[in-house]
Amino acid sequence: MATDVTEWLLDGDPAIRWQVLRDLTDASHADVAAERARITETGWGARLLDLQEDGQWAGGACFPGNGWTPPASVVGDRDAQPWVATLPTLRLLLAFGADPADPRVRTAVQAAADKARWEYDGSRFFDGEVEPCINGGTVAIGASFGQPVDGIVTRLLRERLPDGGWNCEAENGSARSSFHTTICVLEGLWEYARAGGSIDVTAARQAGEEYLLERGLLRRLSTGEVVDSDFLLPAFPPHWHYDVLRALDYFRDTGAAPDPRLAEALDLIRSKQAADGTWLLENLHAGMQWFALDDGVGRPSRWNTLRALRVLRWADA
Repeated sequence: MATDVTEWLLDGDPAIRWQVLRDLTDASHADVAAERARITETGWGARLLDLQEDGQWAGGACFPGNGWTPPASVVGDRDAQPWVATLPTLRLLLAFGADPADPRVRTAVQAAADKARWEYDGSRFFDGEVEPCINGGTVAIGASFGQPVDGIVTRLLRERLPDGGWNCEAENGSARSSFHTTICVLEGLWEYARAGGSIDVTAARQAGEEYLLERGLLRRLSTGEVVDSDFLLPAFPPHWHYDVLRALDYFRDTGAAPDPRLAEALDLIRSKQAADGTWLLENLHAGMQWFALDDGVGRPSRWNTLRALRVLRWADA
């Protein structure tokens, strides 16, 4: 990796810097931990924590509450799906790598557990909702930040479809899994397993992973065609959306050896590296955000560059 790319990455927010130190350099554990601590002191994480009010963000669990007025500082399309409520905000804190032991993080997550209620039926936040894509994200958050999520995990295991994955449209009769929903659930089950959850999720994770691997992370099993052109465009934040870089980063994070069926997706990511060593932000899911995390679509992206470099480092090791 070119030194100037490393320096450029290290010139970003603490949420980027600590992961660069951990994943791409030989920094000491102490240096990594010190940089990670800055997330809630001076970085994006601190900004998000400051925005919590009465246990929630934007007055709602999945969507802003009735009567909530966005501040002038928000960015993005206010007419599209908003990404400022409690679920997407806690997903961001998780992606930033906010330390679960940090007092500000503990306080904020516990406040969400106490106060946030799902729009669907008024259930408590960490009791889960009905859509597995939402529940996958909630499990990831809860498991990572020390909240009990066994009830949601039990539900997700029960809702796995015969082809190995999950689909939020199953309640409407769909019998085929969705890439979008499956990656959300897999990330949640992995965080649950990593946190030492009491329920064995190994078989479900393997089945979900096989669903993606059989399709090379991007193709229809029936025809071999690319499922969706957006799958080829790495986005950050991904929210509930699937793309190949998100999937590759999941497989990397599990620590397993790269499966040969990842080859096409890995080659795709290699091909996207620009001459200056960076990767662009190729997609930004429309909707209101608290603040920008990159310089815009078509511009070099620290998030995509970090994730692509660590995926390729893992694959080539």
